[in-house]
Parts: sequence; C-alpha cells; structure tokens
Amino acid sequence: MIILELLYCFSVAMLAVYGLNSLLLTGLFWRLSAGRPRSEPPPLPDSTCPRVTVQLPVYNERHVVRRLVEAVAWLEWPADRLQIQVLDDSTDDTRQLVAAVVEHQRSLGVNIEHIHRRNRQGFKAGALQAGLTRAEGEFIAIFDADFIPPPDFLQKTIPLFTDPRVGCVQTRWGHVNPEFSLLTRAQALGIDGHFVVEQTARWRIGTLLNFNGTAGVWRQACMDDAGGWQGDTLTEDLDLSYRAQLKGWRIAYLPHVVTPAELPVQIDAFKRQQFRWAKGSIQTARKLMGRLWRSPYPGWVKLLSILHLTNYMVHPMMLLNLLLILPMMFAPSILLWMTPLFTFTAIGPPLLYWTASRNTQLSSGRRLGRLAALIALGTGLSVNNTLAVGQALLNIPSEFQRTPKFAVTGQNRTWQKSTYALPRTPTAWIELLLALYSWSLLVTALLNQMWWVAPWVLLYAAGYTYVSGLAFVQAWQRRAARTTAAASASSSL
Repeated sequence: MIILELLYCFSVAMLAVYGLNSLLLTGLFWRLSAGRPRSEPPPLPDSTCPRVTVQLPVYNERHVVRRLVEAVAWLEWPADRLQIQVLDDSTDDTRQLVAAVVEHQRSLGVNIEHIHRRNRQGFKAGALQAGLTRAEGEFIAIFDADFIPPPDFLQKTIPLFTDPRVGCVQTRWGHVNPEFSLLTRAQALGIDGHFVVEQTARWRIGTLLNFNGTAGVWRQACMDDAGGWQGDTLTEDLDLSYRAQLKGWRIAYLPHVVTPAELPVQIDAFKRQQFRWAKGSIQTARKLMGRLWRSPYPGWVKLLSILHLTNYMVHPMMLLNLLLILPMMFAPSILLWMTPLFTFTAIGPPLLYWTASRNTQLSSGRRLGRLAALIALGTGLSVNNTLAVGQALLNIPSEFQRTPKFAVTGQNRTWQKSTYALPRTPTAWIELLLALYSWSLLVTALLNQMWWVAPWVLLYAAGYTYVSGLAFVQAWQRRAARTTAAASASSSL
C-alpha cells in the first residue's frame, strides 16, 4: 500500500509544480505587462524592404486552400521582393485546386509557385525544408492552411529583424470561428491563455519561447545555423525554436499582431491535434533536454524551459491521480494529509485562463462558463494525451497526422458530410468508462462524507463525460449526414 501512497503523493506533487508554474507566469504577466506601452519599430520604406518568401505547407486542404492563397496574395509588400510557395503534398483533388488558384494569381502578376511532392518524406518539416532549396527570400514567413494573415502582416513583423540577434518573430493566433460551439469557445480560451499570458510573460522576462509552427517569420540564416527543419519529432516548430535559441538566436513575440485561424470543430480532430502536440513536445524534450541543461543559460531559464517542454506530463499525472483516488479514499496514511498542502497551486491554470479572458469583451458570467468548459475539456483529454506522452517516452514512431479543416466560420456551415471528417477514436470508450468510474467515485465519496475528494472527482466526471459524449454524438451526426447524402444521391439518379 505504501507504493500506491507514494505514487499518489508523487502525482499530486508533480501537478502542483506545473500549477505553480502557471501561477508564476500569470504573476509575471501582470507585473511586466500592466500599463506597458506598445512599442513597435516603424515600417520599412519600400526601397529598403528585403526579399521575403512565404511558405504555405498544404496537405489535402480542399476546403481552405483558396482562402489561404488569396489572403497571402493580398500581403502588402513590394511585389518584386515577395515570393510565395505553395508546398503541396496533397493526394486528393486539392492538388488540382491549388494548380488553378496559383495559375490565376500568377496571371495577376503575383510571384507564386506550386511545388508538389510525390511523397511525404519528413511530413511538414520535409516540405518546408524542400521549399527552402528554392527560396529566394532572406526571410521566410510560414502559414498553415487554416490561417488568414492580415494584409499588413509583413509590415508589422519584418522591421523587428533590424536587430541582428532576432532569428524569428512569432505573432498571436486569433480565431475566425470561436462562437461556433462550446468546443470552439473552450479552445479559443485555451489558445488565448498560451498566447496572451504565457508567451507574453516568457518574452518579457527573456526566457526561451517557441515558434508555434505558423503565423511567424524566420531569418533564413538563423534556420541554416540551427540545422534547418528536421522531421524526427512531430513538433518540428518547437524543435527548431529551441535549437535556434541554443545557438544564441532570439525569438521575438508580437502579442498585438493577431493572425486569425480556424479552430477544429470536431472533437476527434481536436484530439488528433493535441496528440501530435503532446507527443512532439515530449520528443523534443528527450532530444534537447541534455543540450539545454549543458547550455550557458541561467538555472532559472533552464528550469522554466524544462517545464515548458514537458508541460504535457500533467496529463499522465492527472490520469494516475484519478486511478489512485479509490484506494487512497480508504487508506489511513499520514502521507495523504500532506496532499492538501499542494492544492492551492491548482488555482494556477484557471487563474491564467481567467486572466487571458480579460482580453475579450465578454461578461463575467460568460467568461466563467468558458473557463469551466476548458477545464472539463482539458481533464477529458488526459487519456488521449497520456497515450501520446507514452509513445514519446517509449520512442514509438507515428506519422504526422494533419488536423482536418472544413472552412467553418459561421453557425450554418456543416462539416459532417466532408470526407475529411474523422471516425470516432477508440479512446472514446476508455473515456466513457472513466466517466462512469468517476461518477461512481463521486457517489462513494459523498456517501462516506469525504468532502475533500468530491470536487476533484466531479471535475474528472464532468471532463470524461463531455469528451466521450461529444465524440459519440458527433460520430452519430457524421453517419446520419452521410446516410442522408447517399440517399439524396440515389434519388437523383
């Protein structure tokens, strides 16, 4: 029994460490950002604008690729110093769509080319690296297929490279469909927490931060110095970011420059995205943690960076904590009396996201509702992300799987009929079983008047119920939509 007790205390202590990290970043954000005037360098005159290559990595994106290319074609930059590359690894009709869109833009005088690879070697990292061999620009801007860059994007970002130490500039992600559903509202708040609070705080104190894979610009000399794109992790962006900073380059962050993107509307698509991020970040931690620890950075920078790289470890700790609650409820151990000492740090993540929600114009009640939805969503993802972390730790390889996008920007746009809609993942059954287990634990705790455990078990029950329930509901909607479409097609023949 002592082993279970020690494991339980270990999981609580680890969760407390990451909670304390969120508290620290939130406090730093308030202290360093409050009342701070916005500072940005003036735009460059056309005569001094450098050459820029814009890379658009695309893989089976028939719903959004036209929107992406047209937005990039509207970038305000001297035409003779702008090159656009559509790096197309598609295996469906996206290839033909890209060819037509590129040909149209070229007829309008846009310097744009369609680069199609017959294989996905290296996945996104491989496509980006292949594009660099034909890049003409001193600076490389990157946008994923679901992003819509504002016309003045380059005017706001390129001037920061007048500092020769800056190797990359990252902008804040915005959202084109945050009000589509409860799922997108929760995601929007989660992303805002990262970009509004975490990234800003890290940037202000001068610690290491990351390029987020899109909506940013690289100095090509920095990329070359750091070793270029490498496909041995699922988060090639995080990997290159840390390799560049370990070489002495800096990443600048512009929280006031917002680049909108489409949020996943299907829970299984969101889980796929989270799986990739979780596994890739732990892979990057395994790859670079030793190099980071041997670097000349101060100890506090190394510690914050390690917590940054390993942040997804909270999910296996949450799952372990839940599974150990039942035996711990009936274990009269002195160790268990120590765990409440750590619970004050649990306020860290909610406080961080509450702080981020102040960036919106929502009422306190609606902000509270979104915060509750985000907490439930994050808890319900612990099975999905624990599997990702486990694969990374065990060095189990897997392909880079894209997050499908459906050009959903309003309430009336449907996605269920698309061939990109994903089938329900098998983890939904595990999440459903854990929901039933959690509700049983809650009843047991209440019947035995174990009030200290009831709120935590309720959190798990709500999270797994929401995630598994949404997966089953959306799977039914997908089947129904396809059945209706098939019947309509048959009747029209």
